[in-house]
Amino acid sequence: MHPMLNVAIHAALGAAQIIHRASGDLSRLTVSKKQHNDFVTEVDRASEAAIIDMLRRAYPDHAILAEESGREVSGSDFEWIIDPLDGTTNFIHGFPYYCVSIALAYRGEVVQAVVYDPNANELFTATRGGGAFLNERPIRVGARDQLADGLIGTGFPFRDTDDVERYTRLFVEMSGACAGLRRPGACALDLANVAAGRLDGFFEQGVNAWDMAAGSLLITEAGGRVGDYAGGGDFLRLGEIVAGNPAVYAQMVPKLAGHSRTVQ
Repeated sequence: MHPMLNVAIHAALGAAQIIHRASGDLSRLTVSKKQHNDFVTEVDRASEAAIIDMLRRAYPDHAILAEESGREVSGSDFEWIIDPLDGTTNFIHGFPYYCVSIALAYRGEVVQAVVYDPNANELFTATRGGGAFLNERPIRVGARDQLADGLIGTGFPFRDTDDVERYTRLFVEMSGACAGLRRPGACALDLANVAAGRLDGFFEQGVNAWDMAAGSLLITEAGGRVGDYAGGGDFLRLGEIVAGNPAVYAQMVPKLAGHSRTVQ
């Protein structure tokens, strides 16, 4: 196992312990709003602080991009991209679908990935060129080759600034094109489940780099495809992502391309 991946795994597991302890008494949580329907708790912040502390001790010169504390620039070519608790709204309600997501980018390309689901005790890992794994067993994207037969994940708009009506039209179109749409509420874990073949594809717009970075590498290392809505490679910057096994991905992109921020 790559030493940088090993550090990321230990950081994710340490953060998950903080999350697990807090999940035992959700009534004591202090919850604040970043904006409408966008919540943060002291658990998010404590989880992030624990991850950053461990990464800094191992790699003090690396840059860091984290959801709650923002970007800390350094002269390094390495940048850790961290979501300390993806699915905060689920967590607040005791809905057991959330995760810790940690990725490492080298010169802008994701090279290490960890997504940990503390409820299922599932650890998804990937190193660029080394394959994707779930609890140390290799995983592959699903084999269904028709979008019409596919189970597709998505994320609904939730901020005031999101164009809900535009998304609703797309939702109706995609609902008719596949076997079922699912919106569990944690993008990083949804992408991990695409890598594991549980979802055949995924699409969402208005997401951040820390939601997508780790999951994108899991999918490509599991034999899948990831891109922006137009099928390009600029998804981390554009804040939109389409992912799936190669056949389903190829059928999703034409339906999404007209909604891409590249054409807006």
